Amino acid sequence: MAILNVLVLVCLLYVVFLFAVAFGADRAARRGRGKWLRSPYVYTLSLSIYCTAWTFYGAVGFAARAGLEYVTIYLGPTLVMIGWWWTLRKMVRVGRSQRITSIADLISSRYGKSNLLAVFVTILAVIGATPYIALQLQSVTLSFAAFSETEQAGAALPDMQSTALWVAMGLALFTILFGTRNLDANERHHGVVMAIAVEAVVKLCALLAVGIFVVWGVAGGVTETLARIDASEIARWDVPGSRWVGLTMLSAAAFLCLPRMFQVMVVENEDEEHLRTAAWAFPTYLMLMSLFVVPIAVVGLDMMPAGANPDLFVLTLPLMNGRDGLAILSFLGGFSSATSMVIVAAIALSTMVSNHVVMPIWLHFTGASAVISGDVRQVALLARRLSIAGVVFLGYLYFRLTGGGAALAAIGLISFVGVAQFLPALMGGLFWRGATRTGALVGLGVGFVLWQYCLFLPSFGPSTIMPQSVLEQGLFGLSWLRPQALFGARDMDSVVHAILWSILLNTVGFILGSLLSFPQPIERLQGAQFVNVFDHSSTTGGWSGGMAQSEDLLIMSQRILGATEAQALFATAARRQGLAGYLPEPSPDFLQELERELSGSVGAATAHAMISQIVGGAAVSVEDLMAVADETAQIMEYSSQLEAKSQELARTARQLRQVNEKLTQISVQKDGFLSQISHELRTPMTSIRAFSEILRDTSDLTSQEQSKYSSIIHDEAVRLTRLLDDLLDLSVLENGQVVLNTQTGLLSDLLDRAERAAGGQVGAFRVERDRAAEAIELTTDLDRLAQVFINLIANARKYCDGDPPVLSIRTDLVEGNLVIDFTDNGSGIPSEKQSVIFEKFSRIGETKAGGAGLGLAICREIMTRLGGAVSYLPGQKGAAFRVTLPLLRRMAAQ
Repeated sequence: MAILNVLVLVCLLYVVFLFAVAFGADRAARRGRGKWLRSPYVYTLSLSIYCTAWTFYGAVGFAARAGLEYVTIYLGPTLVMIGWWWTLRKMVRVGRSQRITSIADLISSRYGKSNLLAVFVTILAVIGATPYIALQLQSVTLSFAAFSETEQAGAALPDMQSTALWVAMGLALFTILFGTRNLDANERHHGVVMAIAVEAVVKLCALLAVGIFVVWGVAGGVTETLARIDASEIARWDVPGSRWVGLTMLSAAAFLCLPRMFQVMVVENEDEEHLRTAAWAFPTYLMLMSLFVVPIAVVGLDMMPAGANPDLFVLTLPLMNGRDGLAILSFLGGFSSATSMVIVAAIALSTMVSNHVVMPIWLHFTGASAVISGDVRQVALLARRLSIAGVVFLGYLYFRLTGGGAALAAIGLISFVGVAQFLPALMGGLFWRGATRTGALVGLGVGFVLWQYCLFLPSFGPSTIMPQSVLEQGLFGLSWLRPQALFGARDMDSVVHAILWSILLNTVGFILGSLLSFPQPIERLQGAQFVNVFDHSSTTGGWSGGMAQSEDLLIMSQRILGATEAQALFATAARRQGLAGYLPEPSPDFLQELERELSGSVGAATAHAMISQIVGGAAVSVEDLMAVADETAQIMEYSSQLEAKSQELARTARQLRQVNEKLTQISVQKDGFLSQISHELRTPMTSIRAFSEILRDTSDLTSQEQSKYSSIIHDEAVRLTRLLDDLLDLSVLENGQVVLNTQTGLLSDLLDRAERAAGGQVGAFRVERDRAAEAIELTTDLDRLAQVFINLIANARKYCDGDPPVLSIRTDLVEGNLVIDFTDNGSGIPSEKQSVIFEKFSRIGETKAGGAGLGLAICREIMTRLGGAVSYLPGQKGAAFRVTLPLLRRMAAQ
């Protein structure tokens, strides 16, 4: 078993190498240094995911069994790439403008963002990919078996089933670790794409190396090889025209519809111009992959014993000639082909299952609310990991039920026909505005049933799932319903027969269903957006309903995108609208932007449903109605301008109302402040005057009484001085007359000082800090910054009503800025008061004793002078304040 141990070691080392490549690519992308990751050549190499173990091993077997027929598998994708300007360019543009994450997402988004249609496409895609994954398991298993047979002791693997199980478990674990380390907002996996590009080079080099060895090392040169080919049955052209055309069309359809191809071709595309390079580079790659297929097949048939599996000639020819190193390289090429297909297919399918099956069910069983407690990101990641394991297990189950005895090419063609059922709905959605959801459901349903009946179920073997009587006599004993002679079409190739009836009746059902049904407004809108995508790339469905609460949207977004990314998105939108803080006006434009961002993580249909739960409904804007109605360009432009003016006026009116409400609140607070300040001034002055008169007019006071009254006068004078100092401090800060005393110190020391000054952790009050993250050196006015910290900690001590009250202080570095969040576990600040808490005269708690409401106003002015900011962070569990300060230097923790 020495050679098998070497194979296992090679596989493990290769996997570690791929992990290193993926990790390095992801890290470079995060740091903005991954310009080379966006190369058109990396994109082209990622398309090599089309070349699976079927291409690496099965193409030679295909040529040995059926001659030049194998060329059709390469010819279809080549024709698609040559015509990229008409089809692929539109798919990529739609994918980018609609934030599409999978082929199910694209089809459901086109037909009114129907989750029912997305579920149907997902189920069909999973079932259609099952034979293909089984093909990869079979190829790797046969590879191990081929090496096992070369052992001198005659040792063999225990059995193919157990080997396939171990291979399936390893591929599932590998894919989970490789493709679900995080939840990408836009579903791009830079590390995975780079690893696939590397694998593309490995399998190409391996196949070329074997081909060169066979031609020059075994056959004796080009002339001798050509002579062998001329004398072989492979050189004879006896492929029926119907099968040649059918397989070429089938491979072209599969190239467009395979979930893994859609993932790398559309979702992972960074630039439409990459298609221009791929249009010639990918056909060149396919040509190189197929260059030595016929020579290897011919030499293998001549030299290998009768009954040898032609699918393994790429391995067995080097082994037979004692070239173990070349055989291991060939094995590595086949292993690369299998693993890359399983990784990308499982990622694509798990995304579809998570977005369109698991997430809607999870939302339903959690009360159909988008703002419930819980982490949607963790739910989605767990769903994707379980889906990957489930998809790979289905492939193993298919392999076990079918016995793994069929030729690799035959298994691959079954999958091709299954996913080709997407083609009418996909192409109709891109080029026919009259296509409807009903038509898509009818067409897909008919095609799916016919594929299952004519090809998929019979592939398990007689009486395994489909009774032998049905295969021979037809359903219900009707001969014209025989699975492989439907409607009396006898003597046809089984694959061509399945293609003919499934695609034909699928298309007829799609067209009739669309003509006999009336699309909903959102279907008509999406139809205009898809068909005329180059005219309306930046326009998407509008939203109506002013009941949307920005804070609810922020809470929901944080649980999908993550707190940092969601807060950045909302803050950016607020700044564009001229608003401070993190809560923008829920305008139609912002809601469209939010929907696009969310769709990158949970799919278009789910994102649309989640926002609808909060907003209350979607509407079609005037511009969209013009696009649907196909009015003249002049009317559209005029209406668009009117709509924009109307929205701008409405937004201005809302902002004026908000300003008026804020001024009213400030006026009320100012009146309250004048009353409060009069009371605060009068009380100590009255006390000072009263006790001064006692000391002046009473001559027989004891020394203890004199000391007591003097202390009262002193304390009241200090209180009066503190109040006047606050007023003076605020005035100096507002007028810009303050002189900063720049010092250098550690943030941790400054927070310690502020915590002690604010009263420390006395009683039930607790402060939670991450001291390791606080080892940051600051160069600023430390006294003023400490004043801000003291005020925020003191406010938490006064007003936090948690049981027990806890203040969490978290420190982070974001784009060169120091960000410190002060978050307590209380009930927070009411939303109607959040906009005025930093104004003068404002007090956080009306029922609790405190100052005159100048503390947060002073904090805001201090942070402005220090070049930073202090803001209230909505959408948290309690009151949360964020202090942001430009950071000059950081000292690593010692």
